[in-house]
Amino acid sequence: MEFVSDPPTSVKIAKMKQRVRWQHPLIVERGIDQTRLLIDDGGADDSEFSFLVIGDSGSGSHRGHHPQRKIAEMMLQQDEDSRFVIHTGDVIYLVGSKEYYFKNFIDPYREFLVGGEQAKRIKFDRMVFNRPFLLVPGNHDYYDLPLLYGVLAQAAAPLRYLLRSRLDFDVGWQGSQQGKAYAQAFLDYLLSTDEAALAQHLDAHYTASSPSGRCLCYQPKQFTRLPNRYYQFRYGGIDFFALDSNTFNSPLPLSQGEQGEAQRRQLEQRRLEVQQQQQQLLQTARQLNPNNPDEAEQLDDCRTKLEQLEEVEKDIDKQLAADPATVVDTEQLEWLKQRLIESWQTETVRGRVLFFHHPPYVTEATKWHQGQTLAVRLRLRDLLNQVAATIGETSQGRPLVDLVLNGHAHCLEYLQTGDTGYADANIHWIVCGGSGYSLRRQRQEGPELFEPCPEQIGKQRSVARSMLFVGRHGQGAYKRRPYSFLRIDVKDGIPPRFVIRPYIAERYRHRWYEHSLAGFEI
Repeated sequence: MEFVSDPPTSVKIAKMKQRVRWQHPLIVERGIDQTRLLIDDGGADDSEFSFLVIGDSGSGSHRGHHPQRKIAEMMLQQDEDSRFVIHTGDVIYLVGSKEYYFKNFIDPYREFLVGGEQAKRIKFDRMVFNRPFLLVPGNHDYYDLPLLYGVLAQAAAPLRYLLRSRLDFDVGWQGSQQGKAYAQAFLDYLLSTDEAALAQHLDAHYTASSPSGRCLCYQPKQFTRLPNRYYQFRYGGIDFFALDSNTFNSPLPLSQGEQGEAQRRQLEQRRLEVQQQQQQLLQTARQLNPNNPDEAEQLDDCRTKLEQLEEVEKDIDKQLAADPATVVDTEQLEWLKQRLIESWQTETVRGRVLFFHHPPYVTEATKWHQGQTLAVRLRLRDLLNQVAATIGETSQGRPLVDLVLNGHAHCLEYLQTGDTGYADANIHWIVCGGSGYSLRRQRQEGPELFEPCPEQIGKQRSVARSMLFVGRHGQGAYKRRPYSFLRIDVKDGIPPRFVIRPYIAERYRHRWYEHSLAGFEI
């Protein structure tokens, strides 16, 4: 039995459509676009503004300290003149359980919520934000837990102690219920509105006008729901596209014939090695005393390595299970393609930002070579190629997207693609996934990413380079854990300029150290 299960893509899509009553007759009748929102804060026309970015945060406290809360406190110092917060996913660890929304979201971010001074009274499905909180789901927000494990986790104290090296048991009873908790917390969960009240609800909250029809009006302190798991909004002349990458990240099928069989054997051998390493680490962890400071650091290393190995194993399983019939969210990808084309054909739009969970480019040690990473890269690349072919010379040599924001990799990283030979060339990519959960290291292979050269068999070519990496480093008692978030200042002009300002809360030798890195302009 799997410890954590990831619902099939088809289930994720179908369930989320049900929850927002996708294309219900009353919605169609009113000409409502369920993938667009307007932020009604009085500043959406300003050409210069700032926003904050966090990701992979939903961890709650951790062995006597609270990285997520520390980051939230630092964010509050920047919140006065920031217009909104973007969250790149993995809102609630470990499996998106509704039982952990208070501990792992409401309490840490209480100042961002209406009524936060009495946070314990806030229900997870009734949150209202003082300032826009614009999220996308991460993989952990979709995960489920077999009921047997949920019962054991809640009831069996000896088992909880035995398995403490594997996770912090923020698991609830069944996990996210296929993303239901995330939808109840952040989406306009129309499924809970009965037929008699639906028309009234739509007429009260879908009052904004957009090029594609009526859309949801997002009103800070009043109504702060998102229309869908993926959506678009325009602010300061910038089109922001929020995506759900959980439904287009399935690994590509293995090759056919002898080459495919060789790949399968390699993956199966790698999986066996990973499982053996997991058993060795569990044996080591059982012998360590978490109350001894030195052994607690060793235990933390074991836990981190186990998390990494579990991710590797899950990715291998997905690669082995991939086949040409694997469902991919073509509807969402087609939506993004058409919206990007429309954006480039709209004179008043001066820039474009994408944000979603799984990074196409990253050098964090556990993510850079995953099948999911490559799959997202190739699918987004193909989409951008199609956009480029449609708009022709309209872009005048500019990158099709000014900035891409991701999470999933537990670090802060800034990368640039070079001449990839495709329409994802010369784009700025920022991974902001170090805002609370266990941090990861950079890969030993270095900051440059390579791909097979299509013109020369057996040759590699550089496609991207990491310009900044902030993640776990050091060893034992001298280990450093630099948690992070971003402030991004958008400047006037066409194309727009973005000033990126990283903020760091570093845990070192049982103390916190706060600092910021030098801002850089892209």
